[in-house]
Amino acid sequence: MKKITKHLIVAAVLVACFAAALGSYLLLRPDTPSDSATSVQPAAQALPVRDTSHRLSTPGRSELTIVEFLDFECEACGAYYPAVEKLREQYGDRVTFVARYFPMPGHRNGELAARTAEAAAQQGKFEEMYSKLFVTQKEWGESQESKEGVFRGYAKELGLDMEKFDSDLTAPATAERVKADQRDGLGLGVQGTPTFVVDGVRIQNPATFDAFKKLIDDHLAD
Repeated sequence: MKKITKHLIVAAVLVACFAAALGSYLLLRPDTPSDSATSVQPAAQALPVRDTSHRLSTPGRSELTIVEFLDFECEACGAYYPAVEKLREQYGDRVTFVARYFPMPGHRNGELAARTAEAAAQQGKFEEMYSKLFVTQKEWGESQESKEGVFRGYAKELGLDMEKFDSDLTAPATAERVKADQRDGLGLGVQGTPTFVVDGVRIQNPATFDAFKKLIDDHLAD
C-alpha cells in the first residue's frame, strides 16, 4: 500500500475540523431533506465499544483499542481510510481496530451506506463492504440522489444473497443498529467524523500518518 502523503492527511484534518464544528448542527438540521434525517439522542450510558461492535482486527492479546466513529460519505473519513488500513497492517496483531457508524444527515447517502455495511455484516461481509464503500467513495459520495442501486451492485460483487440483503437493508433492526452506534457516539462527545477514541479516550485527530503511528507506539510503550 502506498504511503499516505502528509498533505492528504492535513486536508483530511481540515475537513474533519469543519465537520466537528458543524457536527451538532448537522445532526439536528441536515443540509437537504432525506429519509435518514432522524433525530438521535445520546446514550445514557455510552460505551466506546460494545460486544456487537464491528472489529476490523482481533489480536489474540490486544494491547490497545482504537475506535473510529465514521461516515462512509465523509471525505475526511475517506482520506483517513488508507492510513487506518496501513496501521492495521502494522499493528493488527497488537491493536484492536473498531469501526462504528456515525452517519451525518447532511450526507444524502451516509445513513444508507451504513445500513448497506450492516446488511453485509449480516452475511459475514462487513469488512469487505466497509472497504468497498471507502475505495469507491468518489464515485457515489456527495450525490443528492439515492445510491441504493449502486450499493446493491456492490453487494452482488461481494456475492451476497440479494434477497436477504434487500430484506436486511430495509429492516427496522438494521436502522436501529446504526442509531445505536450514533447514540454511543453522541454520549461520548462525538460531533463530527472521523472521531477516534483510543482506549476509551476521545483524541484530537492526528495531523499526519507519522503522528498517528507515534500515538500508537507511545501507548504500546506504556
